[in-house]
Amino acid sequence: MPTSTATVFRDVRPFGEGGPVDLVAVGGVLTDRVPAGAAVEYVEGGGRIALPGLVDAHIHPDKTAWGEPWYSRRPAAGLPEYVKGDVELHDWQRTSLADRATRLLANAVARGTRAVRAHVDVAPAYGLEAVTGLAEARERLRSALDVQIVAFPQHGVRREPGAGALLAEAAASGLVDAVGGLDPAGFDGVDGGEGPAQLDQVFALAERHGLPVDVHLHDRGERGLAPLRDIAARTKAAGLQGRVVVSHAFCVPELTGRALEELAELLSGAGVGLTTVAPSAHQVLPFRRLQAAGVRVGLGSDGVRDSWSPFGNADMLHRAHLLGWTTDARTDRDLTECFDLAATGGAELLGLPAATLAPGSPADFFLVEGECLPQVVVDLPARDLVVKGGQVGAREGRITG
Repeated sequence: MPTSTATVFRDVRPFGEGGPVDLVAVGGVLTDRVPAGAAVEYVEGGGRIALPGLVDAHIHPDKTAWGEPWYSRRPAAGLPEYVKGDVELHDWQRTSLADRATRLLANAVARGTRAVRAHVDVAPAYGLEAVTGLAEARERLRSALDVQIVAFPQHGVRREPGAGALLAEAAASGLVDAVGGLDPAGFDGVDGGEGPAQLDQVFALAERHGLPVDVHLHDRGERGLAPLRDIAARTKAAGLQGRVVVSHAFCVPELTGRALEELAELLSGAGVGLTTVAPSAHQVLPFRRLQAAGVRVGLGSDGVRDSWSPFGNADMLHRAHLLGWTTDARTDRDLTECFDLAATGGAELLGLPAATLAPGSPADFFLVEGECLPQVVVDLPARDLVVKGGQVGAREGRITG
């Protein structure tokens, strides 16, 4: 009897470079040859480009109305109004959160995503509905997608009575993979409220339950920079290097020259990573300079057709395309670096092994028609075949097993 099973993906071009080769997957990992005596299944690649599975380092699947009847959004100015809009959309929805999240994340899988970090709201308006709903969606997609759940206090901890207790309950539930925070000096920097200052509680929960931290930081100028420096100091003091991420960090793109270099050195030394969603040319992180200084940087979708915006599709190849657009990418190298941020950058940020398409790496990749990687980033071809752990799991638009 065969001692193992191997899947051979014939006639593919890794990264679109060189001539066609075969990729061999055994036990969810790529190998350099078919083991002796293995049962072999062949999948024809037809000369398509093989690219590593993508990682969405920042998405809010609990808020999505993707696939639902059209929802007309009202104008909003500032976080309080956006948060109010979240509650209004939540109350309007009729499809369960678990079903909506599963639908959206299945679409992400079919478009080449292998892992996501999902920020889910924890607030008195919802209780832990988002935590349990995402945990259910994660289980449904377990064979196709790695899902990290962040308990995220979108309504604030200090400004929303009861939110701190819910955040603590979520952290202790065993269902979440990280604990989040939000603008400790701005939106949540109000007098009164319950419990200690936000970062005190967030880091205390992280240490108590052995969880990573991922803090949304929208504040600009010193209101954003001061908490960012504080987060770096707390990370080192708690021994959480490599386990803390700050998402958005809109205060960072404002920096230039030596000020940017000093902040990058501080974050790198503390092991604090950053996530961008490429929202606009003036808000996207200067990821090349940050990475050159040793800062881990990932890319994410953020909200997908939620109360904040009618746009989004959870397609990380499209997000790499938008990153290229917002950073005025022109050369092949520029475009390749945008793709890499959505693949290896996100994997590093989430603590996942890189899918390098070399022997020993996870057999997580997708196949597309195209000439080369930069052209794929620009033209966004259909994902003809998506492979997770060596298993043919999805084609664009549907899950197949």
